[in-house]
Amino acid sequence: MDKLKQLLAQDMAAVDAVIRTRLHSEVVLVNQIGEYIVSSGGKRLRPALVLLSAQAFGYRGAHQYDLAAVVEFIHTATLLHDDVVDESDLRRGRETANALFGNAASVLVGDFLYSRAFQMMVNVGDMRVMQTLADATNVIAEGEVLQLLNCHDADVEVANYMRVIHCKTAKLFEAAMRIGALLGKASATDEAAAAQYGMHLGTAFQLIDDVLDYSADEAQTGKHLGDDLAEGKPTLPLIYAMQHGTPQQAAMVREAIEQGDVSKFSAVLAIIKETGALDYTRQQALREAEAACATLVHLPASNHKQCLLDLAHFAATRQY
Repeated sequence: MDKLKQLLAQDMAAVDAVIRTRLHSEVVLVNQIGEYIVSSGGKRLRPALVLLSAQAFGYRGAHQYDLAAVVEFIHTATLLHDDVVDESDLRRGRETANALFGNAASVLVGDFLYSRAFQMMVNVGDMRVMQTLADATNVIAEGEVLQLLNCHDADVEVANYMRVIHCKTAKLFEAAMRIGALLGKASATDEAAAAQYGMHLGTAFQLIDDVLDYSADEAQTGKHLGDDLAEGKPTLPLIYAMQHGTPQQAAMVREAIEQGDVSKFSAVLAIIKETGALDYTRQQALREAEAACATLVHLPASNHKQCLLDLAHFAATRQY
């Protein structure tokens, strides 16, 4: 991440300037909530992917900053809506916008960010870029609904869980890489490879997110441990623990998922650790990271390519 920040420092400053300018609204509450969520930190990985992809394919124009901001707005809108759906009160170590401003305001400002993102992408004037981001936004919404349907369902299979990841999280990573390649006028083959990199990277990132919900330092992640269990989300560590634990252990995990019973967190965590579920999930994240790196084999050597390779490693090994 340090290498990434150094390489993209000036570019990310330009993206932040676009974000500040395009976040403005005549409605004061929109400005307040938008500023609160955008300024609350975060890794800014998705806009960084737009920049890395575009520049790896030789693009140096200003549209990369506009589209990086678009991707960040779409991501921020999903966070606002997610926190309402999940009834979350902590993100990145701060109160969530819905906890501070209320659910209605958070949903409506999320809608504002979505619509502002589409205004901005229209200004770029590239139909392929618009198609990519419109499709991604639609798939993300489907992923949110799929995850909602999976909540408190202890019978969710790994394939269904992975489908949620691909839709809800990895799709925006994929879109960020694809629009960077489109800006750089990459060949169809290279564009597809860039998109595949994003899909694998996003999958690795989410798998580790699911590990961290049972193993992280809350001060580092800025989120409560056990949130996924409280929401009844059957993530891979839980699915694996049920498949490889004793019947009694599987029953305990099943009951915790179905009831969203965070009081059983310590017992479930012990089962997860005893069955090796966290190590297994980390191994799957590493496989996704390796697959991401493999897609870049034909991309010419550059600092941007090296950053993409390093980013894949970070996504699969991070502790926050």
